[in-house]
Amino acid sequence: MVMPSSRAALRKRPRLPVERHLGTRKIIAFVATTDPRRAKVFYRDTLGLHLVSEDSFALVFDAHGTMLRITTVQEVAKAQYTVLGWQVRNIMAMVKSLQSAGLVFERYPRIPQDDLGIWTSPTGAKVAWFKDPDGNTLSLTQF
Repeated sequence: MVMPSSRAALRKRPRLPVERHLGTRKIIAFVATTDPRRAKVFYRDTLGLHLVSEDSFALVFDAHGTMLRITTVQEVAKAQYTVLGWQVRNIMAMVKSLQSAGLVFERYPRIPQDDLGIWTSPTGAKVAWFKDPDGNTLSLTQF
C-alpha cells in the first residue's frame, strides 16, 4: 500500500458541506448613504433601478437580479476605489445617456480617458467612473 506524501495530503482540501458553498448563492451588494431620500432619487430616477422596499435601515433595489441595499448610516466612509459597478454592452451610449440625466463622469490625472471620460484598459475593457450623491465611486465597464 502506497501512502500519499504529506505534501499531497496538505494540498488536498476537504470538501465543504453544500450549505457553505457560497459560489452557488446570490450576492447582496451594499452601499452607504447619509440621505436616503437623495439616494432613492439617484438610484431609482437617475440610474433606473427598481425600488423594492424601504425602511428606516435601508433602501432595497433590484439591480438586474442582484439585491442592492443602500444602507442608512451616520457617516459614509469615503473609499478611494470603486465600490459598485455595472457591466454594459455599449459604454459610450450609456455614458451619454447618464450625462443627459445630469451625471458627471470622473476624470483622473494619471489615467488616459477619452472625451466622455472612458478609459481603455490594457485588456481592451472600457471603464468610466462616476459618484453617487454620498461620494461612493461607481463604474460602468464594457468588456
